[in-house]
Amino acid sequence: MEDDPDKPPPRPESLLPYDDWTEDALRGVVVRALTFAATNGLPGEHHFYVSFRTDRPGVVVPTRLLAQYPHEMTIVLQHQFWDLAVDDAAGLFSVGLSFGGVPSTLRIPFSALVAFADPYAQVGFRFRAPEEEPANDPEAAAAAEPDAAEAGSAADEAPQVVSLDAFRRRKD
Repeated sequence: MEDDPDKPPPRPESLLPYDDWTEDALRGVVVRALTFAATNGLPGEHHFYVSFRTDRPGVVVPTRLLAQYPHEMTIVLQHQFWDLAVDDAAGLFSVGLSFGGVPSTLRIPFSALVAFADPYAQVGFRFRAPEEEPANDPEAAAAAEPDAAEAGSAADEAPQVVSLDAFRRRKD
C-alpha cells in the first residue's frame, strides 16, 4: 500500500485536554449570553434554544414535565419567559416559563446542557452528555410545581406545541 501524498498525516493524540477546554469555553459563551439576556432582555430577533438533560443532578423541572421529558428537554427563550437569573458561582440558571398555561420555574445547571442555539445569529453549540449518574430530586421538582389552586384545570390539558412562525415578523 502506498501513502497518499495529498493526505495530511494523522493528528497525534493530545496529552492536553483541548476538547474539555473548548467545551468549557463554549459553556462560558452560553453563560455570557444568558447573563446578557437576564440583564438587558433579548435584543431584536435574538432568541435562544436551550437543550438540557433532565435526569442530571441539580436539574429542577416540575414533575409533570419530567414525566414527558425523562431524559432531555429543549426550552425556547424568546417572548414569554420571566425571572431569568444566572448564578455563575452555583453553575446554573433559572427561568420562569409557562407550559400548557401553567407557570413553572426551571433550574438548570450548566453541566446539564447538551445544546444551545441562537438561530437569529446563526450560532449553535453542542455539548457532550455529562458523565455523572442520573439523579433527579423529587422534592425539588415538587417545589417547582405551582399550587393546585394556581394550576387550575390547565394541568389536565394536553401539552400544546406552538409554531414559532406565528411570532416572527414577516419579511415583505
